Amino acid sequence: MLLGLRSVSVSVSVLRSRALTPPPPRRLQRPRAMSSSAPETEAYKFGPYKIDAREVFHATPLSYAMVNLRPLLPGHVLVCPKREVKRFADLSSNETSDLWVTAKEVGVQLEQYHKASSLTFAIQDGPQAGQTVPHVHIHVIPRKKGDFEKNDEIYDAIDVKEKELKEKLDLDIERKDRTMEEMGHEASEYRALFS
Repeated sequence: MLLGLRSVSVSVSVLRSRALTPPPPRRLQRPRAMSSSAPETEAYKFGPYKIDAREVFHATPLSYAMVNLRPLLPGHVLVCPKREVKRFADLSSNETSDLWVTAKEVGVQLEQYHKASSLTFAIQDGPQAGQTVPHVHIHVIPRKKGDFEKNDEIYDAIDVKEKELKEKLDLDIERKDRTMEEMGHEASEYRALFS
């Protein structure tokens, strides 16, 4: 009987000490990235648009990165959540974390690949902010000194209000839709950075 009381008191002491010790900080678990060949077997959507798997060069279970149809500068890509989510606030905590970690990883690789010295990360969250595709996405753009006459013009360039663009920057002369072959080739080069 005495033995039973000792084990109960030890158990209570252990429970009390555990209750006083705060649990370790909870870390969001980031799903592992897929192999470089995995994106080609998956279906991707960007708002109402189907994305050809050849355009996707990096993916995790929650996010993917794709080349841009009309890049502003070399290496301008988009990072999107796999789940179609219109607004940034509607992402889950895990999706938010994964999206930004993926954008960071993509940015680091493309900055080195394009011998850039900086990165622009931009989100247009909602139609009044210039978002034309109702699917959250981060623009990741490797930057070099002098790539825009005035550095902040990049934000005007990201804004897809075509009339304003033509009046201010006349970028449409430079920004032409690329072929699937061009985009597939670029994605293949970037895919090698993540294998």
